[in-house]
Amino acid sequence: MTKQFNFTKATIDVLPFPEKGKRAYYKDEKESGLIIDVRPSGSKSFYLYKKINGKPERVFIGQHPDMKVPQARKNCEILKGEIAKGKNPQDEKRKVRQEITFGDFFQEYMERYSRPHKKSWKYDEREVSKFLSHWLKRKLSSIKKHEVKKLHDEIGSKNGIYQGNRILERIRGIYSKAIEWGWEGENPATGIKKFREKSRDRFIQPNELPFLFNALEIEENETARDFIKMSLMTGARKSNVLAMRWDQINWDHKKWRIPETKNGEPITLPLIPQAMELLERRKEKSNSSWVFEGKGKKGHLADPKKSWNRVRQRATLALWKLDPKLEDFIDDVKYRLKNQDNYGFTILRLFNTITKEAEKQRIELPQGLLDVRLHDLRRTFGSYQAITGASLPVIGKTLGHKSATATAVYARLHDDPVRDSMEKAAGAMFGYMESN
Repeated sequence: MTKQFNFTKATIDVLPFPEKGKRAYYKDEKESGLIIDVRPSGSKSFYLYKKINGKPERVFIGQHPDMKVPQARKNCEILKGEIAKGKNPQDEKRKVRQEITFGDFFQEYMERYSRPHKKSWKYDEREVSKFLSHWLKRKLSSIKKHEVKKLHDEIGSKNGIYQGNRILERIRGIYSKAIEWGWEGENPATGIKKFREKSRDRFIQPNELPFLFNALEIEENETARDFIKMSLMTGARKSNVLAMRWDQINWDHKKWRIPETKNGEPITLPLIPQAMELLERRKEKSNSSWVFEGKGKKGHLADPKKSWNRVRQRATLALWKLDPKLEDFIDDVKYRLKNQDNYGFTILRLFNTITKEAEKQRIELPQGLLDVRLHDLRRTFGSYQAITGASLPVIGKTLGHKSATATAVYARLHDDPVRDSMEKAAGAMFGYMESN
């Protein structure tokens, strides 16, 4: 007998899973026809249960907890309205219920959803091709939960936990769309826990900044050099700085309007004097609509990876030379290279020779700036805002964060000025006590 109760997240969360081979159905007290289907696999799905043309039908609405109860009730009401007008929601869904391969459905997923609606659609295409190509000819229903779990573990071990989690999310998203569009199988990624991720907090430390700026000044690629500087001076995302256009700059008010950010909303950033000087210098020589013009298809700088590697290597070498022992070692390697090549050598060759020679001599080299990524320039800007006392809401607004969670990584840094003030106050109080 089907039980009936008032659907809420709490009441649905505690519903027990039935035995293998069985299903459990529950009716909502508030919305007639709305039921939830609970399966042994752990899935809980909303359906409209109603007679259509004299035949009982179950029309899929959405999965719990991805779909909230109020939305499920609203969609249920909409479906009943369509049925009352003589439409059968199942007719369209039956077109995609026939068994389909993972590869065929993935193409449909890309055409109907990923390319039109996701900025990250290229990652879907690239990562499915790289990690899931062995599934492309298999039927959707043949891919089981234990296989997804095994793949998640393997990728996490070989390619890192972040990559493992991204693949798990993609599999879950692809199957969710299949179910939404009428496929009646189960999502094999449901119930698999992601690896615990640690939020990255690397930023360029105060003692590292002079070496970074010195390395930037001698970087031979002027466009890439200015791109890195602008990234440091605005805290904007790499993609937005690369696509910076002259028509986005308000010269009178010294502002940059980014028409579309990662969260889908525009943002306007004030431009500090150093940023305006850089822009004015580039504008004088520019014949392009892009601030950081490039030779690629898009017309702007595509990937400053080579320049960034040179900058990191030069800054790291300078940091290493602060150690007298490493200074002698580095100078010796440079001297030998000069004797080998009268025409000079690149920073890449020098750096690779030093690291190989250090490995031979079992000399431990510090990390330096080698672990700093281009995205860390954005975090560096936010970090120095926090260090100088900016509030978390201000940092979040500057970086275009939609939620406070994204800005939480700066909370510890934001406390540093407070701690410094407290220590000074305590020192003054204890100073009075000691003087008396």
